[in-house]
Amino acid sequence: MSKLTKNQKAVADKVEAGKAYSLKEAAQLVKDITTTKFEASVDIDVRLGVDPRKANQMVRGVVSLPNGTGKVTRVLCLCTPDVEAAAKEAGADYVGLDEYIEKIKGGWTDVDVIITMPSCMGKVGPLGRVLGPRGLMPNPKSGTVTMDVAKAVQEIKQGKIDFKVDKAGIIHTSIGKVTMTPEQIYGNAKEFINTVIKLKPAAAKGTYIKSIFLSSTMSAGVKVDPKTVE
Repeated sequence: MSKLTKNQKAVADKVEAGKAYSLKEAAQLVKDITTTKFEASVDIDVRLGVDPRKANQMVRGVVSLPNGTGKVTRVLCLCTPDVEAAAKEAGADYVGLDEYIEKIKGGWTDVDVIITMPSCMGKVGPLGRVLGPRGLMPNPKSGTVTMDVAKAVQEIKQGKIDFKVDKAGIIHTSIGKVTMTPEQIYGNAKEFINTVIKLKPAAAKGTYIKSIFLSSTMSAGVKVDPKTVE
C-alpha cells in the first residue's frame, strides 16, 4: 500500500471515514481539505431514491443560489433585433442570431449558457447535434427558452443554475467556489437541497434523499447527514 502524501494525511486527519457531518460542518470541512493551488469549485452530489428511466420519476429543475456561483458565466442570447439592447443591458456577453448560429455550425461553443426566444427555436433547433452533447441546448424547462430574455440573462448572471438527475439517480452540480465563506457555501447548498426536496416526484417511494456529499475539485467527499438540512 502506497504511503499517504503530506496533503492526503492532513485531509485524513480532518475527515473521519464514514462519518456523516452536519451541512454547516461540511461547508467548513470542504474548505479545510482543499489543497489545490487554483480556485476550486465546490460540488454537491445528491443520490435520490428514484428511477430516472421512468418519466414520472425524473427530477429536473432550476435554483437561484443566494450567494451566486462564484464564477463568471458567459451567456449567449440568440434573439430578435428588437430585444438585443435589453439583453446586452442585462449582462449578456454575446447577443445576436444568424451570425452566432453560423459560428456554432462551424464548431464555436465558447459559452456557458445559451438563452433564446420561442420564435427563434426554428433556427436554433437544428443546432441540437452540436449543443446537446455539451449541455448548451436551450430548454423551456430550464428557463433558457423564454419571451423575457433580459430577465433570464440577469438571473443566470446572479447565480441561477439548472440541474437534473442522471441515469444512476444522482444529481451532480457545482454550487460555488472554495474562496467563498463557509456561510456562503452552506447557504447555497441548503437552497439547492431544499429545491431538490420540493421536486420529489409523487411516484417516488421509500427514502428520497439517500445520500449527500460535498466536495471540491480533486478533493475527497464529505458525507452530509440529510437530517441536518433544515
